Amino acid sequence: MALKTWKNMVKFPHLASLALLALLAVAIHLTRNKGNAAVRLENQVLLKEESGKNDSAPACNLFSGRWVYDNVSYPLYKERQCSFMEYDFACEISGRQDLKYQNWRWQPHLCDLPRFNGTALLEKIRGKKVVFVGDSLNRNQWRSMLCLIESYLPPSSKKSVKLTGNLYSFHSTEYNATIGFYWAPMLVESNCDDAVTHRVRPRIVRIKSIETHGRHWIDADILVFDSFTWWMDQTMTILWGSFESPDAIYKKVEMKLRRYEIALSTWSDWLEMHINRTKTKLFFTSLSPYPLGNTVWSTDDSCHNKTEPILDERYWASAANRSMMRIVESTIEKLSERGVKVEYLNITQLSGYREDAHPSIFRTFWGTLTNEEVKNNVDRYADCMHWCLPGVPDVWNQILYAYIMKS
Repeated sequence: MALKTWKNMVKFPHLASLALLALLAVAIHLTRNKGNAAVRLENQVLLKEESGKNDSAPACNLFSGRWVYDNVSYPLYKERQCSFMEYDFACEISGRQDLKYQNWRWQPHLCDLPRFNGTALLEKIRGKKVVFVGDSLNRNQWRSMLCLIESYLPPSSKKSVKLTGNLYSFHSTEYNATIGFYWAPMLVESNCDDAVTHRVRPRIVRIKSIETHGRHWIDADILVFDSFTWWMDQTMTILWGSFESPDAIYKKVEMKLRRYEIALSTWSDWLEMHINRTKTKLFFTSLSPYPLGNTVWSTDDSCHNKTEPILDERYWASAANRSMMRIVESTIEKLSERGVKVEYLNITQLSGYREDAHPSIFRTFWGTLTNEEVKNNVDRYADCMHWCLPGVPDVWNQILYAYIMKS
């Protein structure tokens, strides 16, 4: 067939000319698009391997996938063997009997999630400082990171965390590397900024002030931000001026989206003015979804006794506020236009599938509450916001690890 076609082209030379012109056009098109190749799939742009060498994004969309049960490879560490474990996230120690939530692996559709290698990560951050900045969900992720790397640390390592002001930090002397968490639930300044005592009402926010916090992370090599949950109050007091000033103006406002937008604008302006763009790698973790309700965590108790993930990939968690997500995405896009690159870790949907992986009542509680009181009042005390460890935040860190290792 091919020989017959070639004979026809020789017989009719104009056909050969047309074929050569077509091949030349295809070659030019491929050459022009080689360095910018992308595939659009379900409204997601997936970068191919041809992406520029300096692009720190992994080669496929790590956020689109499904949960697969895997009790051979997971969990990546044992809860009781993690020296850095925080009892707020220690569900097994706190009495949870069903531990299947520890054995689910996130499987992206078009590739495999890189296996976490703590030695490789510690070498990558040797002599550097990594800081997670935000609320207790970011602290959840930070604790997960410490548990993930612990087994890769030399046996002689001091496995302790130091608290200085708002900054919790672990320092590995062997690698001269620091992995810290800075408590700033609103990112900007507020009356909820005490790292230990912050359950304050009403919430008062200095929506245009961030410097008090920012000076503590300005020297970091990698910054991982989050802020969402603490903005969900229907009303909030905005402070113009300082807490100490008698002339300060206090204004009670609703406008949830607008106040969030102003705060992120303050954050982005600070980054543009102060961050060393050639040194510091920036990340922002999207909202971690939870069901809204009337427990002490402002969630409902629907996660209690859940033992399986949601496997319907169309599912979207009720509190995953798309409008607030768009504000973050728009802020990051505008920063990029101003020359400041922030990687957006969109963990919202993958986390929303995991209603089985919240602590519910299997965590520590403050004050004089007894276990019996908690069990008899699940509708008040179930924590459907944070995550058991090992669990979902480990996957967030595996994705973060993929970005760091590629950068």
